[in-house]
Amino acid sequence: MTNKRKRTKPDWLKVKIPGGKKYLEIRDIVEKNKLHTICTSGSCPNMSDCWGRGTATLMILGDICTRSCKFCGVKTGKPFPVDFQEPERVANSVQLMGLKHCVLTSVDRDDLPDGGASIWAETIRAIKRLNPETTIETLIPDFMGKHELLDIVIDAKPEVISHNLETVERITPQVRSVANYRRSLDVIKYISEKGVTSKSGIMAGIGETEEEVFKTMDDLLNMGCKVFTIGQYLQPSKIHMPVLEYVTPEQFLKYEKIGLQKGFTFVESSPLVRSSYKAEKHVMRK
Repeated sequence: MTNKRKRTKPDWLKVKIPGGKKYLEIRDIVEKNKLHTICTSGSCPNMSDCWGRGTATLMILGDICTRSCKFCGVKTGKPFPVDFQEPERVANSVQLMGLKHCVLTSVDRDDLPDGGASIWAETIRAIKRLNPETTIETLIPDFMGKHELLDIVIDAKPEVISHNLETVERITPQVRSVANYRRSLDVIKYISEKGVTSKSGIMAGIGETEEEVFKTMDDLLNMGCKVFTIGQYLQPSKIHMPVLEYVTPEQFLKYEKIGLQKGFTFVESSPLVRSSYKAEKHVMRK
């Protein structure tokens, strides 16, 4: 990898305009049930693909985050009060969408005593009650590293728990407003020790070196992480940190090959990969 800046987005990052019958069905369900998705809030480039395949990553606990990470397109500020009807609405929507595998994520809610862990658990249980055959991946915040809060989510028994490192250790203080690299590793370790499939991901193109990516892989593997994702960072707006490099598809293929050689069960590595992209592949039944 080089640090050469590229000023125009390369062809391999171009995506089609959202559309199609299934996309419109998913959009209609999301809007009618007053749901939030990271697909829209995070400006995900895969929205057309995922919604067209009948999948979406549902975002609970509102769409306003208490943190202000420099890479993230989600709104930041003072969140609205918790909607205690949300778990049932999400569960109903999963049924309407006909999802066999559901991915949940949330904003950070540092304003709440439990960081939103109880709503997380209620949402998981509501989905499982109404959709007993549906598997669940949860992409969780760090809950300030508090194991007792992680236990609330773990005890609800999602099949996969993901928590993203977002970037390599050296760059973490520059891009994450509250979370830190070592605490996130501890979260992954705790999840793994509880016997749950653990997953994490980082962005590429913000100044990391190849060696730092490999070191990050090693750090995650040492914590018991089973699934690793890496994709190109795309700047959500002019106020967010800039892209320093558009990493080539060939480099992403190298990361995938090395990651699998190192011992990950799954590695998703390509320019448009995001942490929940094709997440249904990552469910590992014990």
